[in-house]
Amino acid sequence: MKTLLLTGFEPFGGAAANASAEIVRELSGRIVAGWRIEGAVLPCAFRAAPRALARLLERHRPGVIVCLGEAAGRGAVTPELIAVNHDDARIADNAGHQPVDTPVVSGGPAAYWSSLPVRAIVAELSARGIPATVSRSAGGFVCNHVFYALMHRLARRRSRVLAGFIHVPTAAETSWAVARSTAGVAAALDVTVRKAEARARTAAAQTQSSPSRRPRGRANKRSPG
Repeated sequence: MKTLLLTGFEPFGGAAANASAEIVRELSGRIVAGWRIEGAVLPCAFRAAPRALARLLERHRPGVIVCLGEAAGRGAVTPELIAVNHDDARIADNAGHQPVDTPVVSGGPAAYWSSLPVRAIVAELSARGIPATVSRSAGGFVCNHVFYALMHRLARRRSRVLAGFIHVPTAAETSWAVARSTAGVAAALDVTVRKAEARARTAAAQTQSSPSRRPRGRANKRSPG
């Protein structure tokens, strides 16, 4: 069975809970359109989180990767459009690290686009009555750091895996935050795996329609025995 890796974050900044972790625990182990969700909670730490994610990628070899985080001040599920090569933390992470105006990857590209079907996700959630909107900033904290590190890793490996980041409201942001965000994330995963399946079918059809090529040149003659 194909694997979808879903990650969230541990609580940070003195909070008792993190909505992204609660959603991951709720959805982990479910089957979505024939894909099994493998859930994991990452440390909220600039240095440790990308390493933990890299270990998960090596262990599960997922075909789709969706990272979740919570964002204060947002009353909607917000798929992120772009990851930027810039750390600018307003508070320290759980390890006491607080990078300000530093790159995620020194010498790396300025930004990476998400490969998730961001607009299709927003359209699907909106059709289901779940507040959703496209976000063009994943912030300057560990969420954007992990998002950029993930896309950089995939780009260096020329991977075609669908991957990206989705922010959800904090548990305290709205009365419906965790329950409806969970439904929203589940719908987003369904949209994403269906895109992955459609792309795989297109690639297979293109391969089958390509004319087979035979090597040119004379066949080697066997020497008399």
